[in-house]
Amino acid sequence: MIKGMHHISMKCGTEAELCRVKDFYIRVLGLRICREWPNGIMIDTGNGLIEIFTDAEGEHSLGVIRHFALLTDDVDGTAAKVKSAGYEVFVEPNDKVIPSEPEYPIRMAFCYGPLGEQIEFFAER
Repeated sequence: MIKGMHHISMKCGTEAELCRVKDFYIRVLGLRICREWPNGIMIDTGNGLIEIFTDAEGEHSLGVIRHFALLTDDVDGTAAKVKSAGYEVFVEPNDKVIPSEPEYPIRMAFCYGPLGEQIEFFAER
């Protein structure tokens, strides 16, 4: 019945925020807008979508979703590109082994996006 994750949704309330969102996801990360409508956009990540509504007002807050992860083949290069664009990488690229059965070796880093969202850059090793 469930086939996978379709999209995550975020909000921004000003044209300046929307410009920062587009700059970060399109120019810095190299993703593309696949759909636009008067109050929003959808950005294609390659295997899911990020939906941005542009008609929200008020303070941004961290809800029950802690972060979302973008799969990459170059965690270090992606983190360096994000840093050079002026965004904070708050967990530097590092290797981890998730203690599961079977063990899950990964490389990961975290940054804050233009709306304060926490983004993980994730690669299986």
